[in-house]
Amino acid sequence: MPGRDVPQQASAVENLAPGLYVVSTPIGNLRDITLRALDVLGLADEVLAEDTRQTRKLFDAHGLNAKLSPYHDHNGAERRPSIIAALKEGARIALVSDAGTPLISDPGFKLVREAVAAGVRVVPVPGASAPLSALVLSGLPSDRFLFAGFPPAKAQAREKWLAELKPVDATLILFETGPRLAPSLAAMADSLGGNRDGVVARELTKLFEEARRGSLSELAAAYASEPPPKGEIVVLVGPPVGDELSEADLDRALEEALARLPMKEAAAEIAERFGLARRVAYQRALALKDARE
Repeated sequence: MPGRDVPQQASAVENLAPGLYVVSTPIGNLRDITLRALDVLGLADEVLAEDTRQTRKLFDAHGLNAKLSPYHDHNGAERRPSIIAALKEGARIALVSDAGTPLISDPGFKLVREAVAAGVRVVPVPGASAPLSALVLSGLPSDRFLFAGFPPAKAQAREKWLAELKPVDATLILFETGPRLAPSLAAMADSLGGNRDGVVARELTKLFEEARRGSLSELAAAYASEPPPKGEIVVLVGPPVGDELSEADLDRALEEALARLPMKEAAAEIAERFGLARRVAYQRALALKDARE
């Protein structure tokens, strides 16, 4: 059929067809690479790497010696025209990231998009992926999930970002850095609901692999009391639990809390009880107070 890519089905690749090969590489354990990936990386005319020093470790471990070239956020715009030109002339080029599946929170999608627009064959070579590895060990629902990438670093932007994710009826998967983990978890507890199930997975497939489970409030408190963790970190948040809280139920709970607590404390208590963002509970408490006056 015209325009249809036909996957290579041979048990071992002997003649690599022209095209752009998007190759997954290990996220920690260097043995987590497929035989097909080794074939492609060994036969490619050029391998584009996010960090050639990192990819060189993989090459040395598996006896690969293909030409390595840097391709990343800083040089991507400059390099893409010559890469696309080479591909159109029949080059066999592989794309790898520092770890895992390219295009997942890395600059590769722009190259793939331009390759597709130029009519170049794009071939996925699947393998390791940090989001999927974290999902399967998390124990959270896996029938529906959303990978959201890195939260914004600034508090206001992060709050808006989390508010958009709050109603998503799926397990959320995101990346975070060690220094930002504790404040990010606190923001998640506040915006998504402190009673939502959470998992912090780090150092996946490595010697010190760890998965810590608990509510978002529990995880936020735990990491706030410890030094920032090291290593690559994936945070997962379970889907919203239970029926949607009605406005009448929220008002009744707030009225009861306001009868014995100042507004800020009352809003915080109800937010924690029902898994609401504190600002939502506070704004509703303020509206109730204004209505009484």
